[in-house]
Amino acid sequence: MSIDSVRAIGSNTPYAVALSDDLGHTWTGDEPESLGGGNTGPSPSRLILSGLASCTVVTVQMYAARKQWPLRGIEVEVQWNPNGKPEDGSTEMRRRVTLRGDLSAEQRERLLQIANACPMHKALTGIIRVPTEIQD
Repeated sequence: MSIDSVRAIGSNTPYAVALSDDLGHTWTGDEPESLGGGNTGPSPSRLILSGLASCTVVTVQMYAARKQWPLRGIEVEVQWNPNGKPEDGSTEMRRRVTLRGDLSAEQRERLLQIANACPMHKALTGIIRVPTEIQD
């Protein structure tokens, strides 16, 4: 069993972060200029949103392909606190899924259920523990 792993290394440029994973992919995170960053990559909240959106797309595509349903395309948009920060201090991620293809109402409903069962949705709506330690 593999363990997904990402490493973030800060740079001399304020808020720019070099990111890499255990599979050799590299990308950049940053903050927008309005927050003092250089806007050279997505912010941390956008990185989380992209994980949920891409996981939703892949999970729905895999299920529809396995069932041989006529899904011809899927688009997922996720917004971070679209109505502002909730009063209770929680975070809201609003997700809109657009399904393309000649799908029945039952197939569309089932694909919504599958979207809600994608691993990132389960993780984000479940209990997340983040044990943290400082290393030398």
